[in-house]
Amino acid sequence: MVLSFLSDASRLGPARALILALAFPLAYGAWDLISRRTWSLLALLGLVGTLLTGGLGLLEMSGFWFAVKETAVPLLMGAAIPLSLCTRQPLVRTLLYNDQVLNVSRIRQALEEREQVTAFDRLLAEISWVLGATLVLSASLNFSLAWWLLPAMSGTEEFNYQLAKLQFWSWPGTFLPLAAGMFYASFRLMRGLETLTALKSGQLFHPTAR
Repeated sequence: MVLSFLSDASRLGPARALILALAFPLAYGAWDLISRRTWSLLALLGLVGTLLTGGLGLLEMSGFWFAVKETAVPLLMGAAIPLSLCTRQPLVRTLLYNDQVLNVSRIRQALEEREQVTAFDRLLAEISWVLGATLVLSASLNFSLAWWLLPAMSGTEEFNYQLAKLQFWSWPGTFLPLAAGMFYASFRLMRGLETLTALKSGQLFHPTAR
């Protein structure tokens, strides 16, 4: 709304309107950090993305670099999730299989009793590749939208209007495929855990999380 209605020279102008628009997500990121007293991966990515948008806009870079910025974060995450399977703490465990909601200790005990630990590792690998592919798809959609919607040079009123349009269309254009991929990955994880552990769905969660 700020970019759409306050960017003309008779009001705030392109640069000040961009700074004001970016102040909202930056303020939310600071509030999230203070209230949680810890860094959230998604909040950190959002903060970095916001700072890059402001920096590129104030430097009056072309729309191509905004397209690169919109692509970089989901592309890097898409590559990092399956690659992290080679580490001690795969990202899929942080994103989906974590002890904040799931009763990890009970699940682990059931997997060991039924000798299904190896099968469970294969399940996590499958889900990691699903999440990675979803993020790569999101990255390609981000690049296409930014390349198409940002033909003007940054630092102008027209560019701010186009950036506002990009922010609007990025929700249905990139969020919906990402949400669908996350939903499928979560569903696949729950069904796989029920099969491998012989636990009912309610037993997979902490009592307070049901």
